[in-house]
Amino acid sequence: MAPLPDAPDHAPGRVPDHGAILAEVRRVRRAGLVRLRTLDLPGLAGIADLARDVPFDGADPAGGAVERVLRLAVARLDGGTLRTAAAYGLGLHPGTRDWPAADRRRRAAQVYGVSVERFRKHQELIVLGEVAEQVALLARQAPGGGAVPSPGAPVPATGPAPALVPAPAPAPASAPAAHRTAHVRVHGRTVAVTVHVHAVDLLRDVDVVVSPSNTYFVLPPPYKSSVSAALRRAGARRDAMGGLMDDRIEDELRQWAARHGSPGRAAQPGTVAVTSGGELARQGIRRIYHVALAVPRPESNDYEVQPADITRGVARALALLAEESARHDPPLRSVCLPLLGAGRGGLTPAASFAALWAAVEAELARGADWDVHLVVRRHDRADLLERLLAGQKGSV
Repeated sequence: MAPLPDAPDHAPGRVPDHGAILAEVRRVRRAGLVRLRTLDLPGLAGIADLARDVPFDGADPAGGAVERVLRLAVARLDGGTLRTAAAYGLGLHPGTRDWPAADRRRRAAQVYGVSVERFRKHQELIVLGEVAEQVALLARQAPGGGAVPSPGAPVPATGPAPALVPAPAPAPASAPAAHRTAHVRVHGRTVAVTVHVHAVDLLRDVDVVVSPSNTYFVLPPPYKSSVSAALRRAGARRDAMGGLMDDRIEDELRQWAARHGSPGRAAQPGTVAVTSGGELARQGIRRIYHVALAVPRPESNDYEVQPADITRGVARALALLAEESARHDPPLRSVCLPLLGAGRGGLTPAASFAALWAAVEAELARGADWDVHLVVRRHDRADLLERLLAGQKGSV
């Protein structure tokens, strides 16, 4: 696998990749706005120059163009805890500009109601990753790549955090494609990878879906928004009024756990449990491979996900696909993976992709002929995946 770039290319007209932008955003978080002008931030400075024509009410921020682009990026985040935590963490909230990094992190952790240590390992990575994605989006939509959407109520340099309100971007001429195809060069051959941009339960005609699980293989309630909850919900059989008749995937997963272990016993991270797709079979989803990734932390509601466990789990899932394929008629040929660990698992989308692609590429390099699919819910993450997949073209 070609290494993911960790240093930006700052040639004129080039937009740094997500990882490079994130590294600079994290540098700002550590140093604070009062030291912003002393930091070497070539990527953010270049993007700030690209976005200089975006309307901005009020006086120019004390931190100059870089602070301005950070405020614009935070304004575009979803409202609620995400935007508020970003404002506190970066010192954009009124009165926090000169706070030490530890105090800003502590206040941002309070927004989520978690410990500082939990926030540092989990939510902070997500928050800063989302800020970096919005900064990159500003750059890609700048003149030369299209006009930057203007927030309807640009964020002033001062004012309460709730004022960081994004306005909808101008409607595109046509809806973005919900399915994209990236052609990736892997060890001397070209492989097509399909990227789906929609909820996982809307997948059609993919033989196997890989679903993240905790190490106890206990599914979340079906009303949750996670990948595993969505699959459980869609795989259940209901009556005409929506009443639950058969919680098929949950039942099968419990039976699998009973056959392979004792109640209350945690599986090793990377273990894969297999169920049918339940009612998803009507959509062509024939198998679900539940990968044990989330390791609960004792006496807390928190858990941890390690990239190495993602690589190990995906490798095991692909090995199972090879074992099971010929037993089915027609054989199993396609597999779809979400960005494992990139939600509450605390990994950035780029880190999740790197971990799962290491296993996928290894199988493809050995000659596996699977149809590979990836699924995300947002177009900015699909954009990121396309860029990351494009970076694999040097793998020959």
